[in-house]
Amino acid sequence: MAGKKQFDMDTALDAAMVQFWRAGYADTSVDDLSRATGLNRSSIYSSLGDKDTLFLRCLDRYAARYGEKYDAALAGAASDPLTAVRAFFDVTLDRIADPDLPDGCLIAQSAMAIPVLSTAVAAHAKEALGFQRVRLRAALKVGRLADRDADAFAEHAAAVNQSLAVMSRAGASRAQLLAVVGVTVDALAHALRAPGRA
Repeated sequence: MAGKKQFDMDTALDAAMVQFWRAGYADTSVDDLSRATGLNRSSIYSSLGDKDTLFLRCLDRYAARYGEKYDAALAGAASDPLTAVRAFFDVTLDRIADPDLPDGCLIAQSAMAIPVLSTAVAAHAKEALGFQRVRLRAALKVGRLADRDADAFAEHAAAVNQSLAVMSRAGASRAQLLAVVGVTVDALAHALRAPGRA
């Protein structure tokens, strides 16, 4: 329509996602979102929703984008679970190393902010955090780890993955992050070599 400013929804959502990612939910105002997206407040509310709704959309967008990458990394777990788990961590390390993206992880950041989130948003953040455990457990099961070991390593690897994001935000070097990953991968290698694994 003539005279009406058009915008690209994907571009606006990405800009909002990066704003929440960089500053966190609590420290992002609607004015911040307006500056990030180039939309005025009324356009944000009419096109993207209120702050909670927009945050949920951004969280889902982030989880889908990186979830696809994690799933692709773990796809070879049946034939080579160790390489698959290394590839899983590489997704995180590559994201951390990308200079065009904020440090850390939007999901980890959201989980740490749960005390200040609304009940609905907090539940969504917990669910997004749980997806990593679920995908890791499934990969380790097809990699023929016993149920108990698959549960333990999925829990551990998901926790390590979130720790990488927190450490990167605190300024840890790539060498430090690789060392943390190395300990986890070595422990998994030991478990995979253990006699009697499923």
